[in-house]
Amino acid sequence: MPARSSVGRGAAAAFAACVTVALVTGPAAVAGPAAKTGPALAEKLAKSVTPTGVNRHLIALQRISDRTGGTRAVGTPGFDASVDHVAGTLRGAGFEVTTPEFTYPVQVTDAALAAVGGVTVENIPLEFSPQTPVGGVTGPLRVVPEDATPGCEASDFTGQDFTGSIALIRRGACTFDVKHRNAAAAGAVAVIVANNADGPLSGVTLGEPGVVPTGGVSRADGTALAAFAGQATTVDLRFHVDERVARNVLAQTRTGRGDNVVMAGAHLDSVEAGAGINDNGSGSAALLETALQLGSRPKVDNAVRFAWWGAEELGLIGSTEYVRALSFEQQLDIALYLNFDMVASPNAAYFVYDGDDSDGVGAGAGPYGSAQIEKAFVDYLASTGVQTEGSDFTGRSDYGEFIANGIPAGGLFTGAEEIKTEAQAAKWGGTAGVAYDPCYHQACDDLGNLDRTALDRNADAIAFVTASYAVSTEDVNGVPPRAERAEVRASTARGLHVEHHSHAATS
Repeated sequence: MPARSSVGRGAAAAFAACVTVALVTGPAAVAGPAAKTGPALAEKLAKSVTPTGVNRHLIALQRISDRTGGTRAVGTPGFDASVDHVAGTLRGAGFEVTTPEFTYPVQVTDAALAAVGGVTVENIPLEFSPQTPVGGVTGPLRVVPEDATPGCEASDFTGQDFTGSIALIRRGACTFDVKHRNAAAAGAVAVIVANNADGPLSGVTLGEPGVVPTGGVSRADGTALAAFAGQATTVDLRFHVDERVARNVLAQTRTGRGDNVVMAGAHLDSVEAGAGINDNGSGSAALLETALQLGSRPKVDNAVRFAWWGAEELGLIGSTEYVRALSFEQQLDIALYLNFDMVASPNAAYFVYDGDDSDGVGAGAGPYGSAQIEKAFVDYLASTGVQTEGSDFTGRSDYGEFIANGIPAGGLFTGAEEIKTEAQAAKWGGTAGVAYDPCYHQACDDLGNLDRTALDRNADAIAFVTASYAVSTEDVNGVPPRAERAEVRASTARGLHVEHHSHAATS
């Protein structure tokens, strides 16, 4: 996802800055001009959304996980309790709240093993992995060398013959999809990804349909398998799919235009491995506190619709089904979408979605207005002394279906399993050569897995930009604030009045 930041287009000066505060210090801060001001509502909301308020919601999510089996994954009591907590809190605050249902596929495992040399270990199919035939596939075990980026480059597969092989790759540094495609391109007929932390490798995904069967094993089992390099190994990965029902949470203000809605969302589900406090309790909690501090009846031009998505970890299902269920007219009612997925990674980066593709990474620009949204976040964080970089629209989070339907989008991201560079560590602090979130999709993603400074900064940015667009979306879609529209109408009326009297005087 990481790329570099851009300037974008459009007149964001009306709200692209921050509350007047002293510039922060330390590696993540840079000298800059005095903070500019934005709409009074935005300044007030950024002050009102505090670390204490956000942390209360994070504690609630941790406790929900702790008392429901250690996870908040969709389909578990932990997720249902998370939905009830968020929805109940918002109803108590006076919002219009709904919890629309959607169906999602569940991969039910029928076979999940890797066997070599008389040793058989659990090998859990990754989401979107192809299946093996009954009895599995067999080939020589080839172990990809463990460097800083194992399996992430095609060169990692040179020096061995991977044709017809079972490739064993350690987790880390790049996506599972990249690893398994590189292995397949080298000739592997199946891939085993070994965890780089204790515990099983479960609840993870290729992100899109894979090309060869791919499973995951624990760190210990991966190390044990590596001792059998070169020996005939069998991988058996089979499953069937069930359809189940889950819920999103939608909450909308009772004030503001319903045909020019500002929408902001975060996914509420975790992976099965743990509580998911950074991924994505951080985005969910910051968004919930923003909603509560904004209130259900703010003085705004545009209604604000907050969303907490389900089944994001299974392939962006909740948000995708929501957008697809809207008619074209209902989609037109959404002025823009703001997405917040992981905003407090412990080795944090400060990424803003690259709306204009100024980085040229490959995914392309978002719909018109996305560049302006990017600039709003970049300018706000810059005015507090925080440098940013762009994050490419890779399709890994809930903005995907909004962009696919022409709805401008943007948001914040502090990094997942990718590795922080030396330059980024010099700019932001933290540790180079280590993942932005070393506990990404693991049991250790708990209340101790947060950069509290990043959480505070990003929560303020979420509040400021959301409130700014609630006042006006003019730079995105040309709809100015109510006061400005009223002044235009009044000026027009005065002009017509003068013209009428002038005409009467000469008649």
